[in-house]
Amino acid sequence: MKVFFDIGHPAHVHYFKHVIFHILENGGSVFVSARDRYPVFDLLEAYGIPYYNRGKGKDSMGGKLIYMLEADAKLYVKAREFNPDFLIGFGSPYIAHIAKALGKRSLVVDDTDNARLNHFLYRPFASQIMTTSMFRHDFGKKHIRFNGFMELAYLHPKYFKPDEGILSEFGLKQGDKFSVLRFVGWNANHDVGHKGISNQQKIDAVKRFSEFGEVFITSEAGVPDEIKSYTISIAPHRLHDLMAYASLLFGESATMASECAMLGVPAIYIDNDGRSYTDELEHSYGIVKNFNETEKSIRKAIEVGSMILEIGDREKYQDVRQRLINDKMCFTDILIKFLKSL
Repeated sequence: MKVFFDIGHPAHVHYFKHVIFHILENGGSVFVSARDRYPVFDLLEAYGIPYYNRGKGKDSMGGKLIYMLEADAKLYVKAREFNPDFLIGFGSPYIAHIAKALGKRSLVVDDTDNARLNHFLYRPFASQIMTTSMFRHDFGKKHIRFNGFMELAYLHPKYFKPDEGILSEFGLKQGDKFSVLRFVGWNANHDVGHKGISNQQKIDAVKRFSEFGEVFITSEAGVPDEIKSYTISIAPHRLHDLMAYASLLFGESATMASECAMLGVPAIYIDNDGRSYTDELEHSYGIVKNFNETEKSIRKAIEVGSMILEIGDREKYQDVRQRLINDKMCFTDILIKFLKSL
């Protein structure tokens, strides 16, 4: 089987990497197009996956639309040369468009409820759309739902075991409390109108969480001078190793909040729109807490984070992780089974 994959975000590398490995190990071939966005290329190279650079993309809405047309044209040429049997991407209008133009079948995977522009751009063209079961929208007859979380595609125990050696690299030992804070750049098309956590609130969170242990910041944007010393440099493919031993994840990334839940680590997620999957992780499992972007809500989020750190109880959250694994399906296995059925 020949499969064309499109990668637009670091998380997409993780979503599809084990499926790519499976295809290659079973005599198939793949073509991977990838957006020039840090750390997409670093991850693909770390996993030994060759890729085609489809460009950086744009930040403005008009720029995004122009880039889409340019990327469609470039990827159409590459796909015609590769002649795939099937095309797959996460929230990717490019995959849907070029597959339609080539008369090929495509699958667009999605769990981002508020990416309405993407939905509008890929829905008419995709052959099938696969989402999590809790996804808020209905795409009709072409819509396939699966009972799981995207992050189990690579954080399920069958695919991931954290490297304890990461602790010593950050001056930690087993059992030490520490927090990971994640701040995003707010430049995706579904981020328009969001302001996120203010600089003062970032400073307040660092000061408060530092009372309980080390604080490590990863950020797509700059951080205030007062807390720059808390930012860390870590190889992108090692980040999950560090997260697996954390006591708390606090920030603006829905993906990282869900990743921590899959690892048995409590997370606080801040976003006005929220996500259906972080809602389920809160209401059904209590391992993620969702807050909006108002000053009052973020103050409350910092206090809740402090309570989680003070109480600790790692065993409780590891039990939640096991329940998640028992309850939910692994996306990698689902996608491999799907491809075999074609």
